[in-house]
Amino acid sequence: MTWPGEDQTWHLLAELDPDEVQRSAGVNFNQEQFIYELTCFGQHILVSLPDRNISGTSHISDILFNELGDYSRLSILNYLVNAREVPLAGQLVRPADLSGGDLFARGTHILPLDKIADLFSNDKETFSKKGRKLGGSEIEYGDMSIRLFPFPRIPVVLIVWSGDDEFPPRSSLLFDSSCTFHMPIDILWSTAMLTVEMMLYQDCNLF
Repeated sequence: MTWPGEDQTWHLLAELDPDEVQRSAGVNFNQEQFIYELTCFGQHILVSLPDRNISGTSHISDILFNELGDYSRLSILNYLVNAREVPLAGQLVRPADLSGGDLFARGTHILPLDKIADLFSNDKETFSKKGRKLGGSEIEYGDMSIRLFPFPRIPVVLIVWSGDDEFPPRSSLLFDSSCTFHMPIDILWSTAMLTVEMMLYQDCNLF
């Protein structure tokens, strides 16, 4: 199955110089098999040009493509096509503050961060354990936070405040401000949704 825009993105990727893609996206290219290799949430992902197939070798990668393929497949291809050799800025920004970021505040594009807050507000151990299983690392924001790498040049930070008698739990998602060099805003939205859904995914095999 292909998603809207996927055929065109496969075509664009096939036209690019693999050496340039490797440098720009921080990935590897198997010249014998014409396969790009990249890391996505700590998983080894294969993007095969000859048969236009994206695959992985783990249970988590099965979830990425079988359960969340409408977010993951086009995001992966767009990342390979659009990424640039630009270092991280080291400045975290809210998606809504990006150019075109009003997309994140409209209707079905609003990220389900309330579900992250509700699920993990009193369970830092599970939050940290699941984040690490997805290749993330704990950082010092809020009551708990994790930095995940859906793509090599695009870190995503999830922060949870547990709440108290006065305030309910809440959660926030932040990008490094360099993210717009690597993806258009609609694909950044898909990447953000993919990150949230991976953390929300209820599957004991993730632990």
